[in-house]
Amino acid sequence: MELLITGASGFVGKYVVAAGLRRGHRVKAVVRPETDVTGIPWHDHERLELVRLDLGQPTELTAALRGVEAVIHLAAVKSGDFDQQFAGTVRTTEALFAAMTAAKVSRLVAVSTFSVYEYERKRAHSLLDEDSPLVTAERVKDRDAYCQTKLIQEQLCREFAAKGGKVTILRPGMIYGREYLWHALLGAEFGSVLLRIGSRGILPLSYVENCAEAMIIAAESEAAIGQTLNIVDDHLPTQGQYTQELKQRYPAPKLYYCPWVVMKSIAGFGWWINQTFLKGRAKMPGIIVPARLHGRFKPLRYTNQRAKVVLNWQPQYSFTASLDRSCGDLELLKV
Repeated sequence: MELLITGASGFVGKYVVAAGLRRGHRVKAVVRPETDVTGIPWHDHERLELVRLDLGQPTELTAALRGVEAVIHLAAVKSGDFDQQFAGTVRTTEALFAAMTAAKVSRLVAVSTFSVYEYERKRAHSLLDEDSPLVTAERVKDRDAYCQTKLIQEQLCREFAAKGGKVTILRPGMIYGREYLWHALLGAEFGSVLLRIGSRGILPLSYVENCAEAMIIAAESEAAIGQTLNIVDDHLPTQGQYTQELKQRYPAPKLYYCPWVVMKSIAGFGWWINQTFLKGRAKMPGIIVPARLHGRFKPLRYTNQRAKVVLNWQPQYSFTASLDRSCGDLELLKV
């Protein structure tokens, strides 16, 4: 089949394009006009068409969608203020759906995030799955701009589905790999120092090659239409296990450790002080905002059972194999 993949030159997008080509598909890889892709092994593959365009331009997108059978929508903005992330995540999604409607392309795999779930009110060590509550409109103001804009993007996807779109929403956990190993679920960065928060909590990890294959399979699968699926690996490690294994393979930043219960208490007290005496006016660091702290570090349990059943997918690489591949000298993107 012919796939169009947005965000194709990003950390995850590069692997999704490679997975699509390995599974025999023709791929239109959407990148920004100025992006240099010559260093990516698949850039000149015979079944790849490089599409340079601004995702905010529906007319250009409509032309690029000719002949496309399914879209995998990865493009999003993770940094900057709310307005920047809204423009790069929500506005571009609106433009994509307008173009898909004009081009009569209905099949969509939309890549969301675990960030949309409600964490603060969830009981520690309980199961987070696809039926877990999302952040409500009343509470979303306490979460970061990424969570806020991805919630809006998911709503747009559901509206597109209500108008006849054949939509699958995938929510990966923390996607990690060679380019992203010391990640945000391990702790908070302060310059060259990483403050590790917690050690026994299970990490909702998705190794990038495992995750990329799941995204391609979702585009191929009729059974996935109308489904929302969490994508995580098997046999997930704890924070401590991940850190220990990674330190044996890869240079570590300077690490300091704070137990989860201590950090939770500090954040709760700081939040109470801010709300009680400062009327919420103080700008607090993210790890001192309880809703954000819980979203990154609360110890929970996770499952990939629904994705396995619906997609007939199995994560190909184990945790230790994933770290070995990430820290080794293999050419991971070669097709």
